[in-house]
Amino acid sequence: MNRFSIARRVGIVGIIGNVFLFFIKIFVGIFSKSQALIADSLNSAGDVFASFMTWIGNKISSVPNDEDHNYGHGKAEYIFSMLISLSMMLLSFKMLIDAVLSIFNKNKVIFSWVLIVVCLITIIVKMFLYFYTRCLYKKENNLLVKANMIDHRNDFIITVFTTLAILFSKFGIYFVDGIVGIGISIWIFLVGVKIFIESYNVLMDSAIDRTSKKNILNIIKANDNVKRIGTLYSISVGYQYVVVITIYVDGNLSTVDSHEIADKLEKDIISNVKNIKEVIAHVEPY
Repeated sequence: MNRFSIARRVGIVGIIGNVFLFFIKIFVGIFSKSQALIADSLNSAGDVFASFMTWIGNKISSVPNDEDHNYGHGKAEYIFSMLISLSMMLLSFKMLIDAVLSIFNKNKVIFSWVLIVVCLITIIVKMFLYFYTRCLYKKENNLLVKANMIDHRNDFIITVFTTLAILFSKFGIYFVDGIVGIGISIWIFLVGVKIFIESYNVLMDSAIDRTSKKNILNIIKANDNVKRIGTLYSISVGYQYVVVITIYVDGNLSTVDSHEIADKLEKDIISNVKNIKEVIAHVEPY
């Protein structure tokens, strides 16, 4: 299973799971006249959006290269990851406002065992979605899958604390809901910022990481035919990189021999360094 089929499966499963939770919450919320549960159903609707972004972003990024996009459409993965991160930050901002207002207004959470049951169903579904997505993320380091995984984890933790707040309300302790809401909203915002920065760095063509660059240089240095290393540039094409290097070889070598050295280096780098799409080695006489 490649990274694109993994992201597609994560998106589809996420849509199904979140649509299921949305209808349960909205039905029980309207039936029990619980504004809290109706509001929470809107959070599930936001999760449907995140899962849909994963699906559509993956669909675009999996399109192969063409005349207009010589290195494919891989950056779509990071554009849609950025959209998910923005939705997380907006959600956290709304949660923060609601939590602060609930403390100042001394809102009372109305206890109901029906609410507890819905929360438990949400916890079970979100736990499954989180571990399922986490398992697939380990197979392929896909930022779209990671954003979805974190979103499921956030919802799981939010619902656990929401359940605790509802249980506290049974004993007349109402302020816990607001305090927990403030803490979780700040945490979700920071997670959203982290995913945003990761996406932004790729979209701004940040260079390959230092460890990979060091591995590339070590491969070049291990070749006795390379007398000196010139420039080394890299540019991101989705989750992969194109690496451009300049090497200096014996000026007395023939053109054929010089290019054989370059060809071998290109193959060695692609074989031994992760996420390298292409290596272009320029040869100069030493």
